[in-house]
This record gives sequence, structure tokens and C-alpha cells, in this order.
Amino acid sequence: MPKQRITKEMIVDAAFALARSGGLERLTVTDIAAKLGCSVQPIYSYCQSMEGLRSDVSARARQFVQGYVAERIDPKDPFFSTGRAYIQLAKEEPCILKMFLFQSRTGISSLEDLYRFEAAPQMAQAIADSLHISAEQAKQLHLDMLIYTIGIGAIYSVTTPGIPADEIYARQERAYQIFLKNILEEQND
Repeated sequence: MPKQRITKEMIVDAAFALARSGGLERLTVTDIAAKLGCSVQPIYSYCQSMEGLRSDVSARARQFVQGYVAERIDPKDPFFSTGRAYIQLAKEEPCILKMFLFQSRTGISSLEDLYRFEAAPQMAQAIADSLHISAEQAKQLHLDMLIYTIGIGAIYSVTTPGIPADEIYARQERAYQIFLKNILEEQND
């Protein structure tokens, strides 16, 4: 039987599968080789360093998160459904959420930079239209909710046996109401 040719794509796929179930920090070349049924040599020949491989796996996690959230967005309420999708991701895929959250983001020196990097460009306008606020106010509301949702999602993903989802959703809704109230009060000043 001919030997299987190992590709970089296969290595990243295997590393992602292992990190998905056990976390990026526990990823080893030996485990990847075992998953692929090969020696460690092909892994070392394709990957300059474990840091580079972890970066590739983190990029795959970002793609996964974007796809996961996109599949769960309700076009009638993209803002609310996006927040819920992140919380659902925290419950179902905690290792992927951690890879996504803790990946390096270069060139970010302000929350404005972070917002541009993380948010879909059309989201602020969609929120503005649905809530009858300015695009700038919508962007601030969205940023506040992103920060809150990612924070509470991180907490949710590491608690055992786990906080009930309804409690998390209620907190998320409460934060939304408070942030929106502040924006509306600023609008009336």
C-alpha cells in the first residue's frame, strides 16, 4: 500500500481538530502525527514552528467562528441573534471560542481599531436603522455589546457545571437595555 502524502492542509486540519477538543495550549507535534498516522517529520517539514502552526489553527478558528455566527443570524434581528450566537458558541465550542478570543490581533491600538477588525461593516447601519439612532450611536452600542458578550461568553465557556443559558441571556439583555438607555439619554441631551 502506498504511503499517504501529508500536506500542510492535512496538518492544519488535524491540529484544528485536536485543538477543538483539547485546547490550543495542549497541541503537540506528536499528537498531530498520531492523528495523521505518520511520523513527526512531515509536520516539521511543513511547519516552521509550533507558533506558526498555532497561528494557522487560530486563523481556522476565526473562520469557524465567522461561519458559525453567520449560520445563526436572523436577518430580521441580526444584532440580537449575533449576540446569542456567540453565547451558544461558548457553550458548544468552548475551545474554539478561546482560540478566537486569545489569538493575536496585530495593529490594534484602540477600541475603534478593534471594532473595525471584528464587526461587519454594515452592522452599525443596520442597528441604526432598526433603533432609529445615528450610525455613530449604533456603533457605540454594538461595540459595548461586543465587549460585554465576548466577556460573558468567556466566563460561560469556562464554568463547570455551567451557568444556565437563560441566566446568561437575561444578563445579556439587561446589558443591552442599559447601554441603549444611555445612548437614548445622550441623544436627548
